[in-house]
Amino acid sequence: MTEVAENLEPAREVIVRYNNVKKAFGINIVLNDLNLDVYKGEKVALIGPSGSGKTTIIRMLMTLEQPSSGTIEIDGEHLWHKEVNGQLKDADEKHLRKVRGKIGMVFQQYNLFPHMSIMRNCTEAPIHVLGLSKDEAKERALQMLQKVGLSDKVDMYPSQLSGGQQQRVAIARSLVMQPKVMLFDEVTAALDPELVGEVLEVIKDIASEGETTMMLITHEMDFARDVADRVLFLDNGLIAEHGTPYDVIENPQSDRLKSFLGRFNSAH
Repeated sequence: MTEVAENLEPAREVIVRYNNVKKAFGINIVLNDLNLDVYKGEKVALIGPSGSGKTTIIRMLMTLEQPSSGTIEIDGEHLWHKEVNGQLKDADEKHLRKVRGKIGMVFQQYNLFPHMSIMRNCTEAPIHVLGLSKDEAKERALQMLQKVGLSDKVDMYPSQLSGGQQQRVAIARSLVMQPKVMLFDEVTAALDPELVGEVLEVIKDIASEGETTMMLITHEMDFARDVADRVLFLDNGLIAEHGTPYDVIENPQSDRLKSFLGRFNSAH
């Protein structure tokens, strides 16, 4: 028996786990009994019509929405709950903050501090949240700004940058915190079309390095095809189809997914 066990592949490490998660606003069920494991280093793209539950999935990870029922774990720790004497109790703010620290998020809006330089935008959280020294934070920020191609903009202010550059700063600012999981919510939605490519390229570069686990909500199907290991199609609060980008985007099974993808094909 032991010989067989030795030949098995090592189990993949689960970084995010949703267990029977439900979210309702009044009688409106936005997510219905979601069970989902996201593995270390995996890139998962969430696609689907507006109102299908995609954003709710990642807002719950960011503790911006509380699940109505079910549990969420990040890196082996419960997020919304805390184990007390073997029982799950509602988590307090301190526990939420601690576990949420493993998550980085980039929103549609860049949310940069307008009165701070680009460097300060990237060093505030590592200094005040992670307790890094100013020098350590600056060094880490410079590395990440280099990664997104903006190391020459450290002394500028957000208003002096294009939307695409601001979004790249927002990505660098998240990476400086060295999160276990990066969440991207339609990060190109607010950008002029000619600026979309530069932001997607930066995300592709980060994805290709492999270590960072990513969950990406996107309506850019070519991007999802290039970056994702797995694509989830959400419809009415359920994962209606999932699989490799080829399975889901190139070879859709349901009429719902075919008609959803058809919108993008006709737009090109």
